[in-house]
Amino acid sequence: MLKKSILAALAGVLSASLCIGAAEAKDLNKIGISLGSMGNPFFVALAKGAEDKAKEINPNVQVQALGFDYDLGKQVTQVDNFIASGVDMIMLNAADQHALAPAIKKAQAAGVVVVAVDVGADGVDATVQTDNVQAGEISCQYIVDKLGGKGNVIIQNGPQVSAVVDRVKGCKQVFAKNPDIKVLSDDQDAKGSREGALNVMQGHLTRFPEIDAVFAINDPQAIGTDLAAKQLNRKGIIITSVDGAPDIEAALKGDTQIEASASQDPYKMAKMAVEIGYDIMNGKQPETKEILMPSKLVTRDNVDKYEGWTSH
Repeated sequence: MLKKSILAALAGVLSASLCIGAAEAKDLNKIGISLGSMGNPFFVALAKGAEDKAKEINPNVQVQALGFDYDLGKQVTQVDNFIASGVDMIMLNAADQHALAPAIKKAQAAGVVVVAVDVGADGVDATVQTDNVQAGEISCQYIVDKLGGKGNVIIQNGPQVSAVVDRVKGCKQVFAKNPDIKVLSDDQDAKGSREGALNVMQGHLTRFPEIDAVFAINDPQAIGTDLAAKQLNRKGIIITSVDGAPDIEAALKGDTQIEASASQDPYKMAKMAVEIGYDIMNGKQPETKEILMPSKLVTRDNVDKYEGWTSH
């Protein structure tokens, strides 16, 4: 009799645990995506990767992807609106690694999983990004090698998100090991865009009569830098960057002074971020909260073999 009672009790516990497990399993019905600028092909690819992965999980998922145009206040409002609309997950490219923390905490308190992509942010459930320090290192090592360790260079900075800070950090580490490399400027924000780089580079070209190389923090800035050099008829400048975007592939094959770009894969990055976020929704934590994807240098010599950004 006692044995039967124990078996019945165990069966009840097992049945209850199965019911709890079933109740805890969550579907991905709605996802909100907040990215730097939807005018940048990199962020368009991020949004596409996230949407495709979300639809693999649930073909009927609702996806809203918005650009905050590097305006922190605008991004905070987007996060608030995502929460109010009942999203299950938020994927974001943080305007400010630290200042966005209260908005992230608010989302999590509402039961929303928050995953950072491309740049880190305090308090998120997970981060998926390129190893940006390494990307800056290999892009700037190319400059050092091309110049034989001697020359006047510019680090063309950008919005102070963690990815940009890390790229500049990696670049500076390389230049610091070469005492004959003179950094003329490293603090000008070219806004992550062609137009911003065009304006900043025009100023640099007017100010500095001798510029041997420029490291731009992303491909749009590299393209804007090259355009400024053309407009002012300045030649012999080595331009490198980070992204490995389709536009830079064309630039590396064309009549430009752009010579190298450290690659990223935003489509793959976003798909991984959504997959990890969905696992977290259902109680499966990643082995590490920060996933770093390695970067490879794309140059004029190897661009024909470069596979480019992953596409659907």
